[in-house]
Amino acid sequence: MDRLEEYKGKKVLVVGLAKSGLAAAKLLHRSGAEVTVNDGTEAEEGDAKIQELENLGIRLITGSHPVSLLEEPFSVIVKNPGIPYHHPFIKKALEKQFNIITEIELAAELCEGTMMAITGSNGKTTTTSLIQAIFKNDHREAAVAGNIGNVACEVAPQIKKDQIMVTEVSSFQLKGTRQFRPKVGVLLNLFDAHLDYHGSRNDYEHSKAKLFQNMTAEDTAVYNYDQKEVKRIAENSGAALVPFSTESVCENGAYIKGGMFYYKTEPVMAVERASLPGAHNKENMLAAIAAAKVLGASNKAIDLALSDFHGIEHRLQFSGIVNGRKIYNDSKATNMLSTQKAIEAFEEPVVLLAGGLDRGNTFDDLIESFRKIKAIVAYGETRDKLAASAQEAGVNEIHRTEFLADAVDKSFQLSESGDVLLLSPACASWDQFRTFEERGRTFMEYVEKYK
Repeated sequence: MDRLEEYKGKKVLVVGLAKSGLAAAKLLHRSGAEVTVNDGTEAEEGDAKIQELENLGIRLITGSHPVSLLEEPFSVIVKNPGIPYHHPFIKKALEKQFNIITEIELAAELCEGTMMAITGSNGKTTTTSLIQAIFKNDHREAAVAGNIGNVACEVAPQIKKDQIMVTEVSSFQLKGTRQFRPKVGVLLNLFDAHLDYHGSRNDYEHSKAKLFQNMTAEDTAVYNYDQKEVKRIAENSGAALVPFSTESVCENGAYIKGGMFYYKTEPVMAVERASLPGAHNKENMLAAIAAAKVLGASNKAIDLALSDFHGIEHRLQFSGIVNGRKIYNDSKATNMLSTQKAIEAFEEPVVLLAGGLDRGNTFDDLIESFRKIKAIVAYGETRDKLAASAQEAGVNEIHRTEFLADAVDKSFQLSESGDVLLLSPACASWDQFRTFEERGRTFMEYVEKYK
């Protein structure tokens, strides 16, 4: 806890009482800071989080974000990543020139071991999990944290000098960093995402670029050589550069040649042994190989991990064969890019289930991918828009349903043995489900009745 000595006796405001806010408040309290927690939601009687903080003597203000709080001399504001910077309270705090960070900054200060941080628009969780699996097969201690697993500032104090902390970080978290400096940073890709939060593509890219901004030649930036924006960001950093590519031979990084995954000039394993489908997963696997090799992983550990890895729940997850249909649960596909990549992962006929919350966009970007599918069952608020794009693509079988349950029934009617039955919604789940996880679990429950 010595690394947080600077906060001892200082006034600190934690805004937002989600998991990261609770963890940050407890951590700062233990370091001797005078902590105030402010959450816009009214506290419910008996709420365990509230009781825990009250028992610690931490000051709580809930139900609103009173601007009068900003008259107090807080040394730092720790903001929940989900609260956007255009929120009126945060805007006012910025106008008053408060130092605003996210808890990932605290985690980096506390981690005595090697911190690796992975970000990108897509593939973060898969790549993070692959890296952890590689180190596990090498009998090395590697804990995952951040967007996957436990809150980073809870995990960081437990990491010893010879251990690795593999951290999935989002643009929301990175935007609020000042001194954040992982030993190894991995930037997978950049596509339009979270523009409602960031306000512009430029702000989104700038937030992602913060992954590398404090790095020196002692640190390593692993990056997607095939994407010019990512390449530019990496090359503008002060880090040692390790590229990965599915298109080029990058002899200072990870690439594919002659059916083999390579790292630098060394063949690592046969591509055909890897268990994850799709071109996008080749990128994820190359990134994992590069990042793990930077920290000395063995080829044997990489082979074992990549050949036995069957994906993350709800992320193009192979969920078994039911009546001859290959079932894939890709409920995490909440945008068009993810659904494009899911469709392109298969050579077999695909019956696609897609739909969800209508955010006002069209689905024209899916037209080219739709030309590959056998049929689509569009459901939810976006069913008419998706059906229109499928019609433009010339899909023969286009069906609409209101609910996912009916979509599953229709997909079994339209498919036959050997087909891929793919849930890849291209939309958020909130029209019918609280989370994409709930949507994916519900999909599998509906599929179960056909066993």
